[in-house]
Amino acid sequence: MTQFETEIEELREEVKKMWKLVRSQLTKTLDALVNFDKDLAREVVVKEKRVNAYELKIDLDCENIFALYQPVAIDLRFLLAVLKINSNIERIGDIAEGIAKYIIDTDKVFSEELSKQTRVLEMFHESIVMFEDTLKSFENDDTTIARKVFKKDDFLDQINVTSNETVEVYIKQNPEDINQALYALSIIRKLERIGDQSKNIAEEIIFYLEAKVLKHTKKS
Repeated sequence: MTQFETEIEELREEVKKMWKLVRSQLTKTLDALVNFDKDLAREVVVKEKRVNAYELKIDLDCENIFALYQPVAIDLRFLLAVLKINSNIERIGDIAEGIAKYIIDTDKVFSEELSKQTRVLEMFHESIVMFEDTLKSFENDDTTIARKVFKKDDFLDQINVTSNETVEVYIKQNPEDINQALYALSIIRKLERIGDQSKNIAEEIIFYLEAKVLKHTKKS
């Protein structure tokens, strides 16, 4: 293996470590939400610094490889994709941190009825599955898995589109829970963005492997 190949492989491993860290951040945030575990939520907030450190290191590693080796073809596409994937993963880490802060700030656990009507927990589970699918796609160089992400995002979009009306109805029925309902609405908005970021990652994986640019085109 050449030095260039070694550095590419080390970069790939760094990206996967960051991916898995952010996946852990998401699952811990979901657990904190379900169990009203403020300590776990605080752990997520603290670990966000590690996510940021990964992003900076990966960006620097990409810049160094560009400068030293001037890669072409699939190697060039890989590096360009990694730069964008890195940014999207970091943003998902930010979203996990943001939801964790809501949990820290709120004064009581979400009611079962609120969770049921808003479908926020369903949405959270599906957003994690989407993010995990992008990791599987990257690990296995499998664009079929990447394309499944686009279809799964429809589920998140459906919940998000109806969330305003759902929360309005809930608040009218349960005016004492207005703060909880508004937190739920904010979480739904953030989860919808996780779907968007995961789609962006899937697009970059397809670009890297197939040399196809999917941005601003309809997904099949």
